[in-house]
Amino acid sequence: MRQLKNWDNKTWLSSKKYIISFHKFLKLQININKNTHILDIGCGRANIISFLQKKYKFSKKPIGVDVVENRNIKKNINFKKTDAIKFLKKTDKLFDLILIKQTIHFFSKHHIKILLNLTKKHLNKNGKILIFTLKTKNNHIPSFKIMKLKLNSSLKKDEIIVKEIKKILKKYKNNFFEFNVNLSRAKYIKMIKSRYISCLLKVSNKQLKEGIAEIKSNYKNQIKFTDILKCLSYQK
Repeated sequence: MRQLKNWDNKTWLSSKKYIISFHKFLKLQININKNTHILDIGCGRANIISFLQKKYKFSKKPIGVDVVENRNIKKNINFKKTDAIKFLKKTDKLFDLILIKQTIHFFSKHHIKILLNLTKKHLNKNGKILIFTLKTKNNHIPSFKIMKLKLNSSLKKDEIIVKEIKKILKKYKNNFFEFNVNLSRAKYIKMIKSRYISCLLKVSNKQLKEGIAEIKSNYKNQIKFTDILKCLSYQK
């Protein structure tokens, strides 16, 4: 199976505007200062924790964990190419903030339970876990027919995963992060070609080509929509 490599590569998720907006959301969830120690599970190119490191100059560099090591990972963080569960089993470090942003669906039900129990053990007093998933109802991500079918199937699985997360965490809070996306159709087509979202990983080249034709036909030159993430937060 292809690996998801381009979700944060020249997409709205890697834009400065998005990262600044996400930072504002984080500040509403947790007090961030130079002593905050952060773990980002599924960090990708580490755009978010790199921004935070530049801003706060943490005494302990944020740690980013991912099974994919991209060539342009940010250099001002500590990156670990490893499975998150393996990392948490080996490390003795404690964290004030553990981010699991749009990656929880890559874990099986069994491994989600292991992962969350481990993250709870690795929290400092009053530390927080923030888990982000796509909003499953009335999702507005621009799609073509086969992409929409696969996305809806994935979102149904996410609903089951979220219920499981709630059972494991027991005490949690619900919140939503919203970002207004405004990008050219041409740029969005480039993102589709790079398979920026997991529901495109198993789409054939032929289906992708036909889907791009649908996007060209169904969307205007400028695409606007709201990207909404559900956030489940747990505090120790």
